[in-house]
Amino acid sequence: MDPTGEVRTIGADHVALREQVLEELRRRIVDGDYAQGERLTETRLADDFGVSRNPVREALRVVEAEGFVHILPRRGAVVATLDETAVRDLFAVREQLETLAAGLAAERATQKDVDRLRRLLEDASAATDAKDFDRVAELNSAFHRAVIDVSGNRWLLSMSAAMYHHVHWVFRVGAAQRAPHSWEEHIRLVDTIAAGDREAATTAARLHVEAAAQAALNGRVQRPTA
Repeated sequence: MDPTGEVRTIGADHVALREQVLEELRRRIVDGDYAQGERLTETRLADDFGVSRNPVREALRVVEAEGFVHILPRRGAVVATLDETAVRDLFAVREQLETLAAGLAAERATQKDVDRLRRLLEDASAATDAKDFDRVAELNSAFHRAVIDVSGNRWLLSMSAAMYHHVHWVFRVGAAQRAPHSWEEHIRLVDTIAAGDREAATTAARLHVEAAAQAALNGRVQRPTA
C-alpha cells in the first residue's frame, strides 16, 4: 500500500511502462515515423523512448504477434510491409465484419447512438478541412469501432479490436487522398443506420469497404517483388 492508501500490486508499474512503450511503438509505426522495412533494434528503441530494453523487448513481441514487425535472426525487428496480399486479406475480413455490424446497427441503434455517429462525422469533416490527417485516421477507426459497438455484438467488438490498428495504418498511408471520399461514404452508412434499414446499411458498408480496398491497392501499398 502506498502513502495515499492505494493498494499496489506487484509489477503494476512495470506493466504500465510496457503498455506505454507498446502504445508509442505502435503509434510510430502506424503514423509512419518508423517506415515500412525499417530496422528497429532494441537498443535504438530504448534510446528513443528513454527506457530500458526489457519493456521494449516485450512490446516488440506484441507488435510482432499483431503483424506490425517481423523479428529476424541476428537482425532484430523490421517494420512489416503493407504489400498487396496483406491488404487484400485485411479487407476481406473487414467486409465480413463491417457488413454484419452495419446490419445489426441498423436494427439496434437508438437515437443516442445515431447522434454519436453523426458527431464523429462532424469531427472528421473538421479534421479533413484542417488537413489534420493524423486526426482523420484516428476518427476513421473510431467511427468503425463505434458502428461495431452500436451493433451490440460483443464478439464482433472483441474480434475487431486488433484489426483496427491495421485499418488505421492502411488508412493513414493514403489519408490525404482518401479522406473526402471516405466521409461521404460514412454519411451514407449512418443515414441507412438511422433509417433502420438493415439491407441498405449492409450494402452501404460493403460498398465502403470495397472503395477503401481499391484506394489502398491503387499505388498506396507496395507490390510484391516476386
